[in-house]
Amino acid sequence: MKVAIGNDHAGVMLKEEITHFLKGQGYEVINCGTDTLESVDYPDIAEKVAREVLTKGIPGILICGTGIGISIAANKIPGIRAALCNDLFTARMTRKHNDANILALGARVIGPGLAIEIVREFLNTEFEGGRHKARVEKITLIEKKYREQV
Repeated sequence: MKVAIGNDHAGVMLKEEITHFLKGQGYEVINCGTDTLESVDYPDIAEKVAREVLTKGIPGILICGTGIGISIAANKIPGIRAALCNDLFTARMTRKHNDANILALGARVIGPGLAIEIVREFLNTEFEGGRHKARVEKITLIEKKYREQV
């Protein structure tokens, strides 16, 4: 399985930890982020990861200082459902109920141990479908409606 991962300068160290974990679990990791501490713009990284997620049908992980900005940027792209998760419960529920395809993390908010557990939970949880499918479809309809108005 493949996973796309991207980060800004604030998330370099956490990305390294998560990438090491993912490779140890047998994942092929597509690095869409920076590997230096030189300042970069997180919207550019969000777009790169989102493109991989949409074109390859794989999950994505985004990391910035808080996870807020990078998730907002990713969610502007139709078809992306990025969720900022700081605990195992939200990671599990965003997959089960929202069919999130990108996990956002804040490198300045959580430590690497918890981040890895959140990643594991996100990647190992399946979408439940059922009544949740209709709600996710409504999100898609909202995206379509506003794309057509612009």
